[in-house]
Amino acid sequence: MTEEKKTDKKKCGGKSKAMFFYGIIQLSTNVVSAVALAAIALSLYSVKQESKLFNECIEEVQSIGKSSSDAVRFCNGGK
Repeated sequence: MTEEKKTDKKKCGGKSKAMFFYGIIQLSTNVVSAVALAAIALSLYSVKQESKLFNECIEEVQSIGKSSSDAVRFCNGGK
């Protein structure tokens, strides 16, 4: 009977290690997902800033008296 208990404990030890590594993998994937979401948020912020500057450029060129299409061409780098 004592031998049966020893073999049962060994089997549980293997499951315990597997669950531990499963938890570590889950935790690491959650961290990677959080970092990816933060990177996406930062990139969207920079797009917002660039869009704001582009709109200001359009308004400034239009105030000079050029048409909307000329203002867009100028702000995109055209002459």
